[in-house]
Amino acid sequence: MFITIALSIIAGLVCGSSFVLVYNKKNESGGKAKAEDLIRKAKNEAADIVLKAKKEAGSIADKSQQEEEARRKDWHQTEKRLSERETSLDNRFDQLEKRSEKLTNKEREIDDLKLEIHQIRDKQQEKLEKIAGLTKLDAKDKLIKMTEKDIKDDLVGLITKEQKELRRDIDETAQALLVTAMERMSSEVTADRTVTALKLPDDEMKGRIIGKEGRNIQALQRATGVDIMVDDTPGMVVLSSFDPIRRQVARYALERLMKDGRINPSSIEDAVAKAEREIEKEVVRAGEDAAREVGVIGIPHEILHLLGELKFRTSYGQNVLLHSIEMAHMAGMIAEEIGADVRVAKTATLLHDVGKAVTHKIEGKHAEIGAELAKKYGLSDQITHAIAAHHNDIEPTTVEAIIVKIVDAISAARPGARNISAENFAERMKELENIATGFNGIDKAYAISAGREIRVIVEPKQIDDLTALKLARDIAEKIEATMSYPGVIKVNVIRETRAIEYAK
Repeated sequence: MFITIALSIIAGLVCGSSFVLVYNKKNESGGKAKAEDLIRKAKNEAADIVLKAKKEAGSIADKSQQEEEARRKDWHQTEKRLSERETSLDNRFDQLEKRSEKLTNKEREIDDLKLEIHQIRDKQQEKLEKIAGLTKLDAKDKLIKMTEKDIKDDLVGLITKEQKELRRDIDETAQALLVTAMERMSSEVTADRTVTALKLPDDEMKGRIIGKEGRNIQALQRATGVDIMVDDTPGMVVLSSFDPIRRQVARYALERLMKDGRINPSSIEDAVAKAEREIEKEVVRAGEDAAREVGVIGIPHEILHLLGELKFRTSYGQNVLLHSIEMAHMAGMIAEEIGADVRVAKTATLLHDVGKAVTHKIEGKHAEIGAELAKKYGLSDQITHAIAAHHNDIEPTTVEAIIVKIVDAISAARPGARNISAENFAERMKELENIATGFNGIDKAYAISAGREIRVIVEPKQIDDLTALKLARDIAEKIEATMSYPGVIKVNVIRETRAIEYAK
């Protein structure tokens, strides 16, 4: 194609030259020299054009040949890849055929095994019917019951094993943590009772306290708000009041009056005023000392004052302030061990019974009152919640609240920490036994270990092993819901079957 173009160009040039020659012949007046010059130039240009055309034609031909070779090379590579893919597909197809053949054989083997199993089962059923004289339906029911019993026994064993392992791990961790905290605390525990009796140096002092026509004792009772009972008991008067602070003021005032020797309405008012100031200072100092001992700062002054008043409050014979300090130390140790907020745990524990300082003035539970006071004086929501939840009046939702609840139970459960009347103790033991015997299938129930454990003996024909596990859980839940007690109560359900025979 390019050669044809070049020849066309040359032909055009030749025609042009001829045209020039003819033109020159027609115009001889232009001169022969001019014509020859034009012809020479035309020939030169034609030669240059031909040369360029040849070069371009050669370049185009080379380029075309290279492109043709590249296309041929790509075609060969494509053909090679297709050939390799075809080979790979053939191999895969062969593998699939082999796998399909293996699957077919396996299916055949499975079908044979199913048939064999059915035959064996039919033979076993026939043997069972012959031996037991049962129909096929009865034999089927018996097999199902036997299977259920085996599964049930296995399940009971598995549940029991898992529960034992879980309880062992949990108990070991909890015991180690609590024992460590209690050992590090190592506080001296003493039961404290409210002082209601005051010793007199002699019986003559009774008359001086009463005064002429009872003026002294009336003035003392008006000033303190405390009933002063003077009876035939030698060398003793009894102070009676619902307010421990008032009772303590009356005690300090009487001690001051007896020491001074002057007892009259005027000196009584002065002694009571001094006793009130002394008690106020003692209350403030007790609250500040408690916070300082525990290592808690930032408690409002009003709360510290109420905390100090707990020095003169007792619960079950246990001094409330000492109880709170002991709890705060243990709460801080436990919180530190488990990664909880130590400050929140200590503060909440120290103030958990602060509501008891005003329970004689405000109606309601001391946990609820304490939480309201904490909220009123700007303590955090975490501290307020822990105070409110330490007796399960509300569900504890924070780790710190649970710590307060735990250490409260620990402090109350220490031997000798609390004095509980024999009547209350007997009632609690009886209530424990009544809760247990209220369930079906119970033979006997005994509260032992000072109410820390209850042993329940069940009827073995009515209660199986699996039901015994559920029964123990139900009894424990009912005790938690209906009773108030320190520490934990162990529920021990006993199921025993005995076979007795006599050899004659």
